[in-house]
Amino acid sequence: MSETPESPETPPGTPQPSRPITPGTQASFGTYGGRPVSFVRRGTRLQGRRQAAWDEHSDRWAIQVPRHVANTSVHPDYVFDAGAEFGREAPLIVEIGSGLGEAVCHAAEQNPDKDFLAVEVYTPGLANTMIKIHSRGLTNVRVVEANAPEVLATMLPEGAVSELWVFFPDPWHKSRHHKRRLIQPAFAELAARSLKKGGLWRIATDWSNYAVHVREVLAGSTEFENLHQGERAGEESPLTQVWQSGVESMVGGAPVKEGRAPVSTEHTGPNEGVDHVGGWAPRFDGRIRTSFENKAHEAGRMIFDLSYRRI
Repeated sequence: MSETPESPETPPGTPQPSRPITPGTQASFGTYGGRPVSFVRRGTRLQGRRQAAWDEHSDRWAIQVPRHVANTSVHPDYVFDAGAEFGREAPLIVEIGSGLGEAVCHAAEQNPDKDFLAVEVYTPGLANTMIKIHSRGLTNVRVVEANAPEVLATMLPEGAVSELWVFFPDPWHKSRHHKRRLIQPAFAELAARSLKKGGLWRIATDWSNYAVHVREVLAGSTEFENLHQGERAGEESPLTQVWQSGVESMVGGAPVKEGRAPVSTEHTGPNEGVDHVGGWAPRFDGRIRTSFENKAHEAGRMIFDLSYRRI
């Protein structure tokens, strides 16, 4: 839902009501169950063409989910019916953190035989995605403004997803914030629940510390197998190249002041010189190079791809 537009009788400058929150829930008291969330909502206000796109297309392309704890939550009784929504039975691909919709809309255009669900909490990003859906005449994409763990835990039926994509999640660099990282053992369990047997989980990040974190989390899961176990180790590992290049000690292309850690990363994790574990996947051909990824390349950072199969 978009912010309520001013009526003709509303005086200019009058604060507008926010999206509705279920009365009596914790969200109505300004909390989310006291639990840390893996995202920061960097903006919900819509203006101009984004507001127009939301007003015109949200009823068609945005999944209207009942809320529970907060205005990005999903009521646990709600279950998404992809067959009814898309009017067919087809493989369902879910992208968590779809951003501006570049990757998901490109993939949907290239794969008309598959259906796509874009999960995002950044409202302007969802509006941009709907602009792309409309301008490209896509019928196999839907968007949902929702907290990803709840989507995987209750909204999606068990085993409903053919592929799960998590591309460039927020790295939460500081050690005290690592608990906020999206990909944790508990999240892996939810991913396993939603994926069908043999389904794929594709992950990409441009930060070595997060890449190692993901590799360790999934190595500890009995629900997934690394499709590229042991591959691209040693000198061929992107992790080795990052450690040897020192690129992550740069911020925006400028050297960090001597004796100080990178402002944006605090630290990049242990530098072991050579990565003997490997397990890195080749770049996923189905992922278009988005504007976000281009910024990583411009800064000289490496891209780490990981691919797992649901056992």
